[in-house]
Amino acid sequence: MAAERKPITGPTIKVTWVRSTIGHKAGAHGTIRALGLHRLHQTVEIPDTPVNRGMLRRVAFLLDVSEPPASAPATEKEETK
Repeated sequence: MAAERKPITGPTIKVTWVRSTIGHKAGAHGTIRALGLHRLHQTVEIPDTPVNRGMLRRVAFLLDVSEPPASAPATEKEETK
């Protein structure tokens, strides 16, 4: 049985594989796999870390990368008594 995945905490990035690795170097295919992508047009959500950013930069021409919208900044309401 496969090990359970830990939930992602912190900021994330949505990555969609949009172009095939056919005709590209084996490193591109390996990087796609390391990002957790298995099929064309598959979308995964990965943690926003420097390691993942480096992998995304290496195969950016094969991917569609989108960051989830930042949550609205919390505003403090002044209480009046």
